[in-house]
Amino acid sequence: MALEICVKAAVGAPNVLGDCPFSQRALLTLEEKKISYNMHLINISDKPQWFLEISPEGKVPVVKFDDKWVADSDVIVGILEEKYPQPCLKTPPQFASVGSNIFGTFVTFLKSKDANDGSEQALLNELKALDEHLKAHGPFIAGEKISAVDLALGPKLYHLEVALGHFKKWTVPESLTNVRNYMKSIFSRESFVKTRAAKEYVIAGWAPKVNA
Repeated sequence: MALEICVKAAVGAPNVLGDCPFSQRALLTLEEKKISYNMHLINISDKPQWFLEISPEGKVPVVKFDDKWVADSDVIVGILEEKYPQPCLKTPPQFASVGSNIFGTFVTFLKSKDANDGSEQALLNELKALDEHLKAHGPFIAGEKISAVDLALGPKLYHLEVALGHFKKWTVPESLTNVRNYMKSIFSRESFVKTRAAKEYVIAGWAPKVNA
């Protein structure tokens, strides 16, 4: 039986997979575990009534487990791990929060209009910490095998690369070789290529926030 999952449709293209990193995290988990699923694309700016009935807050992703729709990618990934334990994607607890501040510092830097507000340095500090971690423990956050923490961080790093490259002409410094190799490795996985949004939709998704 295929699982039902609702994810974000692309901005301005309701029939194309959209740019939500949390939706991609759930899709990546399904792909890595080889679970069959039916994907429903939700136009976030014009949510259908049936969707609001199953997700009153209008949030994506939502997945149907045993006739019950469940929201929140953290919860969804936890249930998938429980119900489909193979291959194991559990991240050891000591590594679970590695890289967890990168997305927040990326968004602050992306929206920043002041080159001296420290937002770029804050992001660099987080990326340097990730680089050090990968140098000691890599190639993935928990070692040799990809795990849940990588599937959560990968989509966020993809947004970082695309959005900062477009809006700020900024790239991850070449000195951070471990981070760059890590990104290359995750972005080239079959599961990632299949579940990522096209770059133009990532850019379209961020444009209103950047230009606010």
